[in-house]
Amino acid sequence: MKSILIIAGEISGDMHAAGLVHALRARAPDTTFFGIGGPEMRAAGVETLYDIKDMAVMGFVEVLRRFFFFRRVFNHMVAVARERKPDAVVLVDYPGFNLRFAAKVHGTGPKVVYYICPQVWAWHRSRIPKMAAIMDRLITIFPF
Repeated sequence: MKSILIIAGEISGDMHAAGLVHALRARAPDTTFFGIGGPEMRAAGVETLYDIKDMAVMGFVEVLRRFFFFRRVFNHMVAVARERKPDAVVLVDYPGFNLRFAAKVHGTGPKVVYYICPQVWAWHRSRIPKMAAIMDRLITIFPF
């Protein structure tokens, strides 16, 4: 049985991730999913260890206020990935968390797939090689 660790940290990511889970389940019904998500992902059958309502924050000050929470979640999810050894890690948008997570788990066993990639065109092309070094696949939903 295949298992996939999937992380979405906001409402739009939860919706897109749920759609992806439905599509993957149609092809491989025995696949299990676990990670960070919200009501859409839970309805799709994902075991959510943290809810997006706790993960979605806006602004630098709010991130600083919740720094220790995010660090605890991050470290716990890295430990979960090492313990449960998923076949793949699917990261859905949410670049502040997910790019660091990709860097930490890439090369430890599971394939790292970034679904709905961060806005590379807005950030700067110089980040593309770094992303290529920490991801096995990058899937976009827009034709950029």
